[in-house]
Amino acid sequence: MGPDLLPWLLEGDPAIRWQTQRDLQGKARRVWQAERARTATEGWGADLLARQDANGGWGGGVYSPKWTSATYTLLTLCDIGLPGDNAAARRGATHAIDALLGERVDEAFNRKLAELDRCIVGMMLRIGMIYGIDAARIEAIVANLLSEGMPDGGWNCRKHRRPYPHHSSFHTTLNVLEGLREYIELGGPRATEAKAAEAGALELLAQHRLFRSDHTGDIIRPEFTRFAFPPRWHYDAFRALELLRAPARRATRVWARRLSCCARSARPMGGGGSPTNTVGGCSSIWRRAASQAAGTPSALCASCAGGETE
Repeated sequence: MGPDLLPWLLEGDPAIRWQTQRDLQGKARRVWQAERARTATEGWGADLLARQDANGGWGGGVYSPKWTSATYTLLTLCDIGLPGDNAAARRGATHAIDALLGERVDEAFNRKLAELDRCIVGMMLRIGMIYGIDAARIEAIVANLLSEGMPDGGWNCRKHRRPYPHHSSFHTTLNVLEGLREYIELGGPRATEAKAAEAGALELLAQHRLFRSDHTGDIIRPEFTRFAFPPRWHYDAFRALELLRAPARRATRVWARRLSCCARSARPMGGGGSPTNTVGGCSSIWRRAASQAAGTPSALCASCAGGETE
């Protein structure tokens, strides 16, 4: 890590500062939590909260217009790390899920839930878990996701549409996994089943080394190797890598090997001598994440921001 990198990161938005303190500096929880709380009153988080509509939403719509609607604004607030007890975000989450699904679990709720794309259902689970949606609706959403998996372990929004898909969608799978991760981490009643579903989906991603064909080894789509923020609904290997870190901590040896495999997959794409938004330029991230899975600290964000070489 270059000597100028940490000061540069700490000059940024509170959303960057608190994660730098937690992930790179190893600060005490009380320190980075205090910095995280500032996302509600300063910078990007405060700006988004100030734009909230009178009805609790954003952008005049629940899922559209993209990318200013309530759903995508709430997802960005999740990514920023706005604390889950923020009253405005909780009001926004209630507004979004009320509008998309209904205020209570009933026949209409379940019908709307079945009709929604699984990626949106995953988004609603993530938003609802972080910003305090009632348990009954959360459990109905989880039950839906656990029943809608594809045979290969992931999910696909087009599962019930002709022509019927035979393979999971990486986009859909990632959005579902982000919701299930929150559910698992917060100890939902069906966390054991959710962990099993998570393991199957992560195995699918690992078989593809996060972005490569399991048949040819070629990159599936170039955009899978490009990292953007906010990511919206789009899959990329960096988002997938972030999801691999939690099970890596729970099952060290297995997922350390998975991450090492992904690191080797990234290596032929080139080293990282300067900042870049491609997997090859951030290849050291993959190896550091594998090291973290084995119990050593990670400099995940720093190696990406600084294009660190080894």
